Amino acid sequence: MPTIHIKHLEIVTLDDAGTIHHDADLVITDSKITHIGSPPADLRADEVIDGNGRAAMPGFFNAHCHSPMTFERGWAEDLPFPRWLNEKIWVAESALTPDDVHWGAALAACEMIRSGTVGFNDHYFYMDRVAEVATRSGMKAALAWCVFGIGAQAEVGPGLAGTVDWIKATHGSSEGRIRTFLGPHSPYICPPEFLEQVVEVAQQTGQGIHLHLAESAEQVEQSIQRHGLTPVQQVARLGVFDAPGGCVAAHALSIDDEDTALLAEKGVHVAHCPITYMKLAMPFPPLTDRLAAGVKVCLGTAGQQFRYGYVRHHPANGADGQVSGK
Repeated sequence: MPTIHIKHLEIVTLDDAGTIHHDADLVITDSKITHIGSPPADLRADEVIDGNGRAAMPGFFNAHCHSPMTFERGWAEDLPFPRWLNEKIWVAESALTPDDVHWGAALAACEMIRSGTVGFNDHYFYMDRVAEVATRSGMKAALAWCVFGIGAQAEVGPGLAGTVDWIKATHGSSEGRIRTFLGPHSPYICPPEFLEQVVEVAQQTGQGIHLHLAESAEQVEQSIQRHGLTPVQQVARLGVFDAPGGCVAAHALSIDDEDTALLAEKGVHVAHCPITYMKLAMPFPPLTDRLAAGVKVCLGTAGQQFRYGYVRHHPANGADGQVSGK
């Protein structure tokens, strides 16, 4: 493998001290960073790149997305979340083919790579085809095949039993770049007994669980009416947060102090997707309280697969810059 020497970079480490190296050099050998700062005096690089005016930093990770939804970009943008989901998205997804999923995810992978995103948590259907995309793209991926547990006619794919077979064949593949999660859709779709079954499978297989949780006040009210518990409390009681591979809970927009404390106690990773909330006019709280409480908040794009945008600076500024977001 070649040795690449990039000169005159601003290097943002994102370490706990917030270290930034100014006008520094970066040396990459065999696809691994071997030097930051001043290069060795005896360095013989195969390629030398002038990084003046550019920054190097760790890659971005998309904590919750539905990558194949690039093919639904711009779909029903004028509708609020419940109508967008129930009247348009579910209808469009009922006609999905495996090839649709493959090419939608492939486009998303191209856009993510272009933005500096190197890995993604995906929760969708036909995840065997998304795994193919992750393998060919070189990205890291944590893939969850969405299941509903309300009858075979509702499943897009093999259901929970078939998902377990897929997990056994896929987890740790592509030189360890692909991980798998169990993917129950949500407590407002999946019956409690099905979520208990998912938890049992997670314990047997060592898997984590990735689901949608507490997306709106209406969902919280419905959960209290049905179960006497908020969605967070309900899935905690069912053991979802105790999955041996961890838990990713997408959104958690409508939570109270007790929910917040529970999420922090259980080490749940809460995927916050502000682009989606703004696009669909969904109210969302500031993150200060949950961060202060110790909740592990991460960023994702969810189903609003807007094209990753690029801010191109004026040539007088000396470089091109990038910002990511869908």
